[in-house]
Amino acid sequence: MSHIIFRDVEVTYKGGLKALKGVSLEVPKGQFVVVVGLSGAGKSTLIRTVNSLVVPSAGDVSIGGESITRARGTKLRRMRSDIGMIFQTFNLVKRSSVLRNVLAGRLGDVNALLGLLGFFPRDDVAVAHDCLRRVGIPEKAFVRADALSGGQQQRVGIARALAQRPSVMLADEPVASLDPPTSHAVMRDLRRIAREDGMTTIVNLHFIDMAREYADRIVGMRDGVVVYDGPPAEATDAVFENIYGRPIDEEQDVRGRA
Repeated sequence: MSHIIFRDVEVTYKGGLKALKGVSLEVPKGQFVVVVGLSGAGKSTLIRTVNSLVVPSAGDVSIGGESITRARGTKLRRMRSDIGMIFQTFNLVKRSSVLRNVLAGRLGDVNALLGLLGFFPRDDVAVAHDCLRRVGIPEKAFVRADALSGGQQQRVGIARALAQRPSVMLADEPVASLDPPTSHAVMRDLRRIAREDGMTTIVNLHFIDMAREYADRIVGMRDGVVVYDGPPAEATDAVFENIYGRPIDEEQDVRGRA
């Protein structure tokens, strides 16, 4: 299901703000794409059209040949269940255990009432433990989420998304609130898991060094338009200056330096 196609996608928010202006892209199955650009460039809007959290005003997004833009009801729920999402702010239930947070990724595949009551089949609990092992924190399963560091909380967020067993993974600024060493560790986890599972992955980042280091392909956005689409090796400083609309040395965070 994981070949993603954006066809002339436009998004206009209430008030008239045009966040996307006719974006057309193809993301092959298994590719690890990093989308870069300033805040407001359209990065978050772009990836949220993939799981229909944002519905395009025009155009279409399809996954594996099926339009998620036009999907409704049961079909939309089915398609979303195959798409993991990792958030900048982690979006964990802080007073619950790490394991229960990860098990939330299994809710789409269990009896709704039992899931809400916290009763999960043994196989799903095993899946959750395995996901924690894959992100390197199996020993934290029974710790409250609010007792973890930021980097550990983001790993829980990755494990929760991974528990869905998705073929597509979306990550919206997953390292924006983390220090540089932790950011690189999280990005290594994301790329390794994507490789192991053959997941199509789209990650939004501000940081040039990470885009160059981890991406199979870099997509640069500026003012709702794609201004670069190519391999990291060709993403020169001049390319990034065009994406950001200014010399990249002006702000340290553009290079991802602490």
